[in-house]
Amino acid sequence: MKFMGRVHKFGANVDTDVIIPARYLNTSDAQELAKHCMEDIDKDFASRVKKGDIIVAGTNFGCGSSREHAPLSIKTAGVSCVVARTFARIFFRNSINIGLPILECSEAYDETEAGDELEVDLASGCIRNLTRQKDFHAKPYPDFMMELVSVGGLIEHTKRKIEKGACQ
Repeated sequence: MKFMGRVHKFGANVDTDVIIPARYLNTSDAQELAKHCMEDIDKDFASRVKKGDIIVAGTNFGCGSSREHAPLSIKTAGVSCVVARTFARIFFRNSINIGLPILECSEAYDETEAGDELEVDLASGCIRNLTRQKDFHAKPYPDFMMELVSVGGLIEHTKRKIEKGACQ
């Protein structure tokens, strides 16, 4: 799986309450959540983000509560992938579970600016900054994670297995 998009850059410790503020958690409608994604850190994010764009962030991205609304709002807003120095572990797992690709790579954070164009290859872990002509390397996805992300997450993956009779 490859993604190409424009970078939206954020710093360290972006918590789930900043990704999707708690005042919007009275709905589980993904489209409604996406309208408010990142608004407490960048009020224009939801109107600027385009399908395929990529978030690049510092350390501990997605810290805070374990709400699945956070990666869901990012994915539904149109973000194809998130690259960060590090992720909070529960955010990492929730992202894979809902089919939002994420990669850890400090060098990509250090040498990428907002507006740059990135190309990300999950299978190889290669992150290419097309604007600055620099390549970075993250740990590639193992096959089972590629499968989960490629079908849209754990629920869709499980549905497909059940349909095939693989869970009996």
